[in-house]
Amino acid sequence: MRKNWSAPRLLSRRDFLRLSAVAAGTAAAGGMLSGCSEGSGENVRLMVWSPSQDQAKDSGEWLQTCCDRFAELHPEWNITFVYGVADEAGAAGTVSQDAEASADVFMFANDTLTTLTDAGALAKFGGIYADEISASNSPSLVDSLTMDDYIYGVPFTTNTWFMYYDKSTFSEDDIKNLDTMLTKGVVSFPFTNSWYLPAFYFGNGCTLFGDGTQEELGVDFAGQKAVDVTNYLIDLYNNPNFTVDADGSGMAGLRDGSIKAIFTGSWDAEAIKEILGDNMGVAALPTFTLNGEEKQMYAYAGSKAIGVNTNSKYMVQAIQLALYLGGPEAQQLHYDLRTVIPCNTELLADPAIASDELVAAQNDTFDRTSILQPFVSGMSNCWTPVENMGKGIRSGTITHDNAAEQTQAMNDAMNSDGIS
Repeated sequence: MRKNWSAPRLLSRRDFLRLSAVAAGTAAAGGMLSGCSEGSGENVRLMVWSPSQDQAKDSGEWLQTCCDRFAELHPEWNITFVYGVADEAGAAGTVSQDAEASADVFMFANDTLTTLTDAGALAKFGGIYADEISASNSPSLVDSLTMDDYIYGVPFTTNTWFMYYDKSTFSEDDIKNLDTMLTKGVVSFPFTNSWYLPAFYFGNGCTLFGDGTQEELGVDFAGQKAVDVTNYLIDLYNNPNFTVDADGSGMAGLRDGSIKAIFTGSWDAEAIKEILGDNMGVAALPTFTLNGEEKQMYAYAGSKAIGVNTNSKYMVQAIQLALYLGGPEAQQLHYDLRTVIPCNTELLADPAIASDELVAAQNDTFDRTSILQPFVSGMSNCWTPVENMGKGIRSGTITHDNAAEQTQAMNDAMNSDGIS
């Protein structure tokens, strides 16, 4: 059930006078806003972008509903909203190419943060706004949007993947270990997708850019630890109860009963529920057994956030709208309408949400079986070599005989800019 949340906290007149100069100066200079305006009845025009599903009638028109509610909360502004379509993955490319013509407020995936900041198109959240974001989200989630000690967006959901399984095939003990699952039923995994395959390498100590922010340390997918994983993956691919999930084959296998577990995210929850019904199980990532030892799989994790364009003519109102769209009332509605998993700590403490198996799995994955996906520029060199590893094992060109050589080649390519 949707909760009724109180209106966003407004500053006193004294605080407004103290902070308005900061707001004007920093917005013009580079975008960090740390104050808030009470407004004076001025006309305001805000262009807002979101994925098409958030504006569709059959999905409840989440964006329009939230913007209308925001306008009701702020009668001091006469707001005209203009809506446009841009998904979280693609918004950064569009905004960075022509920020002045782009939306005031938009949704973006945190792994595109550097694209936006390099273009000088993403406002910083400071002062009371940073405090509000930090107080209502986990430290890891805030870290996913922090660079050089500045927060660059309002998170509205975590972004990761986990496991769905058929409860009639696997018990709660079975799902703790992938190799145990493979003795009970067919498991499908996006083996040739480089957003998924590193999970096994991370599990055996391989790293990207130190803690993920130390670009100078490069990629460490080398040595025996990585070779052991490559050999494990070769055996995994050849297991008769394993199949590669590509082009929707995993979902199709769930539907016809030939596959009993797949790995994907919350975006597929509704479709999987329709297929498995009460037998739908969902959980954080399992371990796998490597050389007789259990190793934990780790997914990439990130966030999706509400960003504000530094070129907005209405910076105060845009910042306030971003905070609302990433706040508890809007997150609750997003969850009710589209099963977008909330991340606001107050919402996650609500028993009605905390008891949702899907919410628990996504947040357990984010907190326990994931690493924050680095957004340093060197990440762009990491996708293709890992994809080629998966494809090489599938095609049979990567074998136990050349695993060491091929693993080193993958590591070298991940550390290369493709020029030298």
